[in-house]
Amino acid sequence: MADLRDILYKVNITSTSGDMEQDVKGIAFDSRVVKHGYLFIATKGVQSDGHQFIDMAINKGASSIVCEKLPDNLHEAVSYVTVKNSKQALGIIASNFFGNPSAKLKLIGVTGTNGKTTVATLMFKLYSSLGKKSGLISTVENKIGDQTIPATHTTPDPIQLNRLLQQMVDEGCTYCFMEVSSHAIDQERIAGMNYELAIFTNISHDHLDYHKTFENYIKVKKRFFDNLNSHATSLVNADDKRGMIMQQNTKAKKFSFGLKKVVDFKGKIITNSIEGLELEVDNKSVWFKLIGDFNAYNLLAVYGGAILLGEDSSQVLTILSSMSGAEGRFELINPGSRITAIVDYAHTPDALKNVLETIQQFRSGNEQIITVIGCGGNRDRTKRPLMAAIACRLSNKVVLTSDNPRDEDPMDIIREMQSGIGPTDSKKTLVMPDREQAIKTACMIAKEKDIVLVAGKGHEKYQEINGIKHPFDDKEVLERMLKMFAN
Repeated sequence: MADLRDILYKVNITSTSGDMEQDVKGIAFDSRVVKHGYLFIATKGVQSDGHQFIDMAINKGASSIVCEKLPDNLHEAVSYVTVKNSKQALGIIASNFFGNPSAKLKLIGVTGTNGKTTVATLMFKLYSSLGKKSGLISTVENKIGDQTIPATHTTPDPIQLNRLLQQMVDEGCTYCFMEVSSHAIDQERIAGMNYELAIFTNISHDHLDYHKTFENYIKVKKRFFDNLNSHATSLVNADDKRGMIMQQNTKAKKFSFGLKKVVDFKGKIITNSIEGLELEVDNKSVWFKLIGDFNAYNLLAVYGGAILLGEDSSQVLTILSSMSGAEGRFELINPGSRITAIVDYAHTPDALKNVLETIQQFRSGNEQIITVIGCGGNRDRTKRPLMAAIACRLSNKVVLTSDNPRDEDPMDIIREMQSGIGPTDSKKTLVMPDREQAIKTACMIAKEKDIVLVAGKGHEKYQEINGIKHPFDDKEVLERMLKMFAN
């Protein structure tokens, strides 16, 4: 319970009516979960407008309403607060209601197209190894110390997010490492958050179904850094041509990492193999279990972030050298089997290109690269032909299949992917909408020492078809097929 006036602190209010001194028993932006004594925040969503449900919220017991436009009929016993931006107000209100938990621990946000999960997860593992109880908010899972909470979104809604942060504070966490998605920034899910450190990994083609243009996508990512205060620190990948753009208007302290330019945290790749990476970092040569150039950047982001947070360089490098990456990120399946099998979450053109170029570097002879790839339904359609073209260019054989088709026909998605494939490359493709059969076929046609990449779903344990999530795990299916075709 909290005082209405207190939880409106720092909200951009345009008008008020009714009792502003009342107690608020809970907050909600979904009218279905409103209870007696709740504050209902009417927000405009992608598919519906909460302003249409104000009366429903009042009928369910809401005693106060935050909205951008007052309803035609006002209830005498209800307090109304109008604001310029109710999404932003929701974030600030949620933070205030839960006692501003992001200010009671050190909150580290990681944004970018690729690498968010790996960087956030490695930082969580690093700080846990340093004996500092921490929280993790990621695409794969949310964690409070040793406790795991399933993740439904990369970045939860403001109420879930602040409730989760408050649980972390209550459990004695001193750090939280979280992925910050472009949707979360645009939808103000992180409004009211106090970030100690913000990290930018890279940016490439993704989510254009939502952002419409690449320029809009860049601007949204940049907003995360624009809104940091002067007490915060920013760390960006200077080798990404938009890295320094992120820091142009930020009040935060500015630092950079990279492999190519003059930066604050520089690395040099000495050895890059299927066994791991040898990097020179701060004049120290260190072997890491993670694989590929893209992971060299992820490791530098983690290292630079930890140093900026005050950790000892040698201790950080020692711990990082023993760590594996996040689940479903360039994950070798059944090492030592007759073929090399890899599961990766790559679901953007740039991520797929990075993974396949890394695999190309490890080829020692005539090994074939066989890629199983699909694209998600009800998502950015413009990347479908690009994904297929990259898969064909960098693979010997490609099996086009279903990913999470959602409400679309898998064959319609595959046909859009095929539009990016020329006549020559089409000869190296197979079409197999059933994902399990596609993985089985890839393993069946693979000869000894060939490399099978199953891309797109990574850690996911389901396949979403017509609104239903069916159990499906690329790793489990691949392991089963490797055993089937072991000889």
